[in-house]
Amino acid sequence: MTLEADTAGPAAPEWRAHDAVRRSTHVLRLRVCAALVAVTVLAVLLVPPLVQLDQQAVDLAAKLRPPSWAHPFGTDDVGRDLLLRCVYGLRVSLLVGVVAALTATVIGTAVGAAAGALGGWADRLVMRLVDTLSSVPHLLLGIFIVAMFRPGVWPVVISVALTHWLSTARIVRAEVLSLRSRPFVDAAVSGGASRWRVTVRHLLPGVLPQAGLAAVLMVPHAMWHESALSFLGLGLPTHTASLGTLIQSARGSLLAGQWWPTLFPGLFLIIPTLAVAGLAGAWRERINPRRRSELML
Repeated sequence: MTLEADTAGPAAPEWRAHDAVRRSTHVLRLRVCAALVAVTVLAVLLVPPLVQLDQQAVDLAAKLRPPSWAHPFGTDDVGRDLLLRCVYGLRVSLLVGVVAALTATVIGTAVGAAAGALGGWADRLVMRLVDTLSSVPHLLLGIFIVAMFRPGVWPVVISVALTHWLSTARIVRAEVLSLRSRPFVDAAVSGGASRWRVTVRHLLPGVLPQAGLAAVLMVPHAMWHESALSFLGLGLPTHTASLGTLIQSARGSLLAGQWWPTLFPGLFLIIPTLAVAGLAGAWRERINPRRRSELML
């Protein structure tokens, strides 16, 4: 007994100290992610109306200048200020990502909820359709869809939305199947509630947190998808500033040794993605406490 007490005594303070350090690191990471997301949103909303400069203004005498006080991110191959172009590009890419993510979430939630609520052959048919579409790579299917339209914002939104609702449909269907076995659903069915009423009043509110989390996680994914399509020349027009078109137009400069036209648009794409992923991870732990407790073991 004495040996066990001596062994357990020093371990408890060490465990508590380790847990405190982990909690403080977790809080710091959340604050950094929240600050980055806030700075991104403020830059997108405030810089264009406040900065009275034309991001399309060409100055061939100042082309490909390295970062300086006058141009913190340098200039591109036609002398345009790269910081302003990156902010405008982030604005367009974020708009495409948010609209496409919301559209894909609405489609996936509707399909997944219908499949889980109906069950039987309807559920099997819908899920086989989802499996068939999932077997085709997203980028390849997106290229096929966007190639049917002229380059522009809405073809990219449609392409991303129609290729990214599949995972949301699976998540929502699984959550609906879990909710169908709950006692309150059995009570509603026993009380004479129709299937439509049970779905709208009991099942859909239960899947909204998971659907919201899927939408948040889909925003950076949609931004990367738009950047990939624009980089391949199939997304937005080359004269439209988006992160994908900026990286695509900077390929020649990178081969010539000018690194800044490629680096800064890439950072504008990577940093918001990591920040949103960090906040979404905290949201996932909050709506699923069991998973959080398993991760802390």
